[in-house]
Amino acid sequence: MIETSFFYVFALMTLIGAIFTVTRRSAVHSAVWLVVSLLGVAGLYLMQAAEFLFAVQIVLYIGGIMVLFLFVIMLVNLEQAERQKQFHGQWPLAGLCLALTAGLFLWLLSRGDLRLPPPSPPPPAGAGGNTERLADLLFTEYLLPFEAASLLLLVAIVGSVLMAKRRIQ
Repeated sequence: MIETSFFYVFALMTLIGAIFTVTRRSAVHSAVWLVVSLLGVAGLYLMQAAEFLFAVQIVLYIGGIMVLFLFVIMLVNLEQAERQKQFHGQWPLAGLCLALTAGLFLWLLSRGDLRLPPPSPPPPAGAGGNTERLADLLFTEYLLPFEAASLLLLVAIVGSVLMAKRRIQ
């Protein structure tokens, strides 16, 4: 019973945070609501016994990416962007996309069985934790994509520093 309650709390945090992220007029307020949404996702990871993903969500996404978002918000000239008319003529398209997505969602709900499969049994005690299995996969089978992602992040960091330096000069 308590696990179900926590699930609904974290799911509600994620959903409300996501809705407020896209509906707030202030970019800083949107970033704060995105943090709330990411905290909800982290809680859901923890409930699924994915401690490593929980820690990565907190440290990397909330701690790192959100700080980067806030730096970008502070560097971008928001006064000029606010003066421009936004979403001009895009509301009918957005409404059509919403209607199509809602229709697809309702169609899938009407034709499917809503029962969830039973949870998989926990791994044997000597098999190691999910963090150890993830590390083994990451540094053996997925080493090239991991290194490519790290290279892309390095390029993004160097690019953002160069852009910030040009703006100061």
